[in-house]
Amino acid sequence: MTFDHALFHADLDAQPWASYTHAYGSAEDVPGHLRALAGDDDGAADEAQSELYGSILHQGSVYEASAKAVPFLARTAAAGIRTAEVLLLIGGIAEGGADPRPMPGAEPREQTGASDGRAGVSDEVACRRAVVAELPLLIASAAHENPTVRQAAAWAAGWTGAAGAALAVPALRDRLETETEPVVRAELLTALVELDPEGSGPLAAGAIAPGNPPELRTAAVLACADAGMPWTRNHHAAVLELLPLEPHVSGQYDETRNEPVHHLTLTLLERGTEADRDAVGALLDAALRHDDPDARAEAAWAAATACELSRGLPARLAPALIAAAEQDDDETGVLAVLGRLGPSGAPAADFLAARADGDGDTADRALEALITVAPERAAPLLARDLPRRPRAFQAACGGPGGALPVLPYDPELLDAVRRRLTTGEPGGGAPHRPVALLTAWGPEASAAVPELLAALAAHPLLVPKALAAVCPPERRAEVAEALARRAETGPLEVRFEAARALHGLTGDHGMLLPLVAEVLAADGGGFQEGTRAAAAAAAAVGPAAAPLVPALRAALTAPGIERNNPKMDADIALAAALHRLTGDTAEAVAVLAGVLGTGEPQWRRWTLVRAAEAAARIGPDARDLVPVLEPLLAHVELRAAAAVALHAVAPDLLGAGRAADLLLDAAEAGAAPAEAVEALVALGVAGLDAEQRARFTELAERDRRVVCSGLDGTVEPADERLRARVRAAVRGE
Repeated sequence: MTFDHALFHADLDAQPWASYTHAYGSAEDVPGHLRALAGDDDGAADEAQSELYGSILHQGSVYEASAKAVPFLARTAAAGIRTAEVLLLIGGIAEGGADPRPMPGAEPREQTGASDGRAGVSDEVACRRAVVAELPLLIASAAHENPTVRQAAAWAAGWTGAAGAALAVPALRDRLETETEPVVRAELLTALVELDPEGSGPLAAGAIAPGNPPELRTAAVLACADAGMPWTRNHHAAVLELLPLEPHVSGQYDETRNEPVHHLTLTLLERGTEADRDAVGALLDAALRHDDPDARAEAAWAAATACELSRGLPARLAPALIAAAEQDDDETGVLAVLGRLGPSGAPAADFLAARADGDGDTADRALEALITVAPERAAPLLARDLPRRPRAFQAACGGPGGALPVLPYDPELLDAVRRRLTTGEPGGGAPHRPVALLTAWGPEASAAVPELLAALAAHPLLVPKALAAVCPPERRAEVAEALARRAETGPLEVRFEAARALHGLTGDHGMLLPLVAEVLAADGGGFQEGTRAAAAAAAAVGPAAAPLVPALRAALTAPGIERNNPKMDADIALAAALHRLTGDTAEAVAVLAGVLGTGEPQWRRWTLVRAAEAAARIGPDARDLVPVLEPLLAHVELRAAAAVALHAVAPDLLGAGRAADLLLDAAEAGAAPAEAVEALVALGVAGLDAEQRARFTELAERDRRVVCSGLDGTVEPADERLRARVRAAVRGE
């Protein structure tokens, strides 16, 4: 095909690109990138392609300009210019798009602008339609002489959805019958199941046969699972025969399935049936015992996900994980998975303790796992070699982000932590971990007071709270004097933290209140969340802080000033403090109404939760907040906080029964489940009706975890704590 550059440029110039939008605003730069992509300068074309991926297909998201660019990309590909690369970009735009809703009514707008000029049509739908319009090109390219182009065309066609299926499916089926390149056949089969799972499922089932190339067989197994077909012995046997699977998908563009065993685990467990859970357990058990370490590594990663999703699979997989760990020196990552088994990993304690007694990173990882499996055995091992066990020490001190319980008090470990405080942290950093552990231990760690006092000068922001937490009665005067001295000099934040710890230790607010006033007057004192912390400190002091009321009011964001989330968080804390000190609800309610009525829950979830919690603490006097609280019920991640608040401020409008239903909805969806469960307990489990009580009980007894998000390694223990809480509440404890 002859490519008329002059006509191409003229057609580009005829479009009002500056009025279109992409990820970074105006799309006025898009025509330049499209010109360069179709030009003769390879370096400029590479740069243009990268820019287009960043702007019109930003992290998989599509925009108004994305749909407008598709016809020009198609003309470039049809001319044989960077055909495979351009087809992949077109396919990515289709993948980021969406089919029109089958029901009547306007499309929901997820981006601004109606990309194809039709009122109410979202950018996602416009992009999918734009690519569907180019299906003749994709179908023709699927028969290209170059297998790379054929593969790219098959992948792109597979993302044209219901809108493209009628045209694409017959063409791709015909192509599959004549295609000889294994990776292209695999891509064609994957595309067919993506477009027509019901009709193409039997095709995938037939492709599992041993005589087919491993690339096609692997794609077929995945396709059968994706199509919802029952998992059979044939699928199980094929996977075990093909392991490791990742080499068989490494050449595909289908990144959604580039970790096949993991993908199978997710797909089968999401079906939620006992048969599929058993299938996952059997498959991973066998894969973890496989002779090939690469196969065991694939299975280990999938097993971690299985443990995160299922309550029953940790016990089911424990023997195979232990066997794999005994065979490998942690090249497969099995040690980390053992640490996610919790009590189910108890049979691994001897092995982990022996491995933790060694040297290097493997010993550290083994001890990290032992902390969750058998903490009482881990503490002495950690105490004996604390400097060389950074991962295990982090786990002992609450894990990533402090999201886990700390290791229970142990006298040997306390001695090791005291030595650590004396010698200092590796690299000279602040002793966050030792201080976190001591603070959690409280008075049991009182022997560490001398080391904490010695560290106070070097770490004045970190140590005061720990000192107040561990201080025994007989050393209170000494610690109070040290904190008082620290509150007299130095940066404002340092003085404030020392005075706050002093108040917590002794109840003396004489030094704290002037510093609270100083922080408020200085717009937060220049430190993170300073205003919010000062307001909380004033509220903690109570009526004696009444002289601070004018300063608290003055710190509120002035009307008409745009607020970000930290500003809103500060205003919530200020409103709560004012209500606590004055008893006046009108002022606090007005502030909370301003926060709750801002919308955009996807960007300020936790700010809105804090505002709802503050409203609940006010109670019926905050009834005026009902109009801004009710819309939050539509967002599952806010439903628990909104339901609690509405029941507190207007129990006649949202009674206990309806509140319980909403809280159960939130917990079952995994949206703030711990908070929802605590709210249900506060409402009274005895007051639940039979159906609600059954739903509440099911939160503890179902196999699928209720806690479904969190930092890596924190989901399972958080879910087990929730499970125990529900069971205790059901028993009336």
